[in-house]
Amino acid sequence: MKFGSFPWFSMALMGFLGAAVAAGAQQMPPAEAPAPMPGTQSDTPTLHVTTTEVLVPTLVEKKGGGILYGLKPADFVLEDNGVSQKVHVQEEMDTAPVSLVVAVEQGGMSVLEFDKVAKLGPLLDLFLSDSRSQAALVGFDSQPRLIHDYTHSEEDLNEDLKHLEPGDGGSAILDTVSYAVDLLESQPKEYRRVLLLISEERDHGSKHAKAEDVIRKIGRSDVLVLSVSFSPSRAQLLHDMKDSGDQRTMNMLSTLLMAVQAFKKNVSKEIALMSGGEYTTFTSDKRFEQRVVDAAKDSRNRYLLTFSPSNPTPGLHAIRVRTAQDYGARIVARANYWMTADQ
Repeated sequence: MKFGSFPWFSMALMGFLGAAVAAGAQQMPPAEAPAPMPGTQSDTPTLHVTTTEVLVPTLVEKKGGGILYGLKPADFVLEDNGVSQKVHVQEEMDTAPVSLVVAVEQGGMSVLEFDKVAKLGPLLDLFLSDSRSQAALVGFDSQPRLIHDYTHSEEDLNEDLKHLEPGDGGSAILDTVSYAVDLLESQPKEYRRVLLLISEERDHGSKHAKAEDVIRKIGRSDVLVLSVSFSPSRAQLLHDMKDSGDQRTMNMLSTLLMAVQAFKKNVSKEIALMSGGEYTTFTSDKRFEQRVVDAAKDSRNRYLLTFSPSNPTPGLHAIRVRTAQDYGARIVARANYWMTADQ
């Protein structure tokens, strides 16, 4: 099967570009796979390899908070389509550099969240603590755009985040995730690949990537998706309650089948769970900032479990991870992977 080379997460950065600054942004090419972006190596092959090893990033959080460290292979029980598998555990959890893509929605009612997103810059230091780590910023409405290519400079990214402008009425989450995964997989194989997705819950307007395409792409990759979502209707309600009415913003604007249906209800949540990442929501500034802080910390504290499937049947496989003993811990692990026929 084709599966993303380890390590697994590398982050992708958020951002957006409105019509006024569209000329300065990189447009997403019409094909699903984007053309090489500035700073990426056009001659670098896609980091998929033919292997039967599946990588399962797994967070084990103690009931009272904090990470449960020191677990060994015998401490985990991993089931692939209900069948127990032999598990290996990579020793080091937080030493690899990170490639981060931050993808920020700029379409629809996201303009009401720009004041919160503008405060994200300083928090990116939590992802970029290693001197080799880097982040890129992507903004999207009805299509994704590269606002800033990979950099280690939190200051540069902070400036871009402070100057977001409203986009059109679209929220092309599927196209953006597909684009971001390709952007992440252009990075060195030793980097952890992480996508921080800040968006509403549902896709509106994706034209190039279908739900099935993204399910397969996430299922084959080693990208960790951390989703921080807002509710457009709740954002509008809170906004209307705060203002006097004069500044109110108006907007005119089988397993696979189950996964596709789930994508239709809340695509940002399902993509995160598929990858072994986390999904959370926010309304207030403080809650948003805390969600990002938690996501950054947890992204480096996951065990990296691997296994070779005993039944390599092509298609979408369901994974369940638990501990052999009941520690009362909260376990977050990837829920699915995609097995291809060309092994």
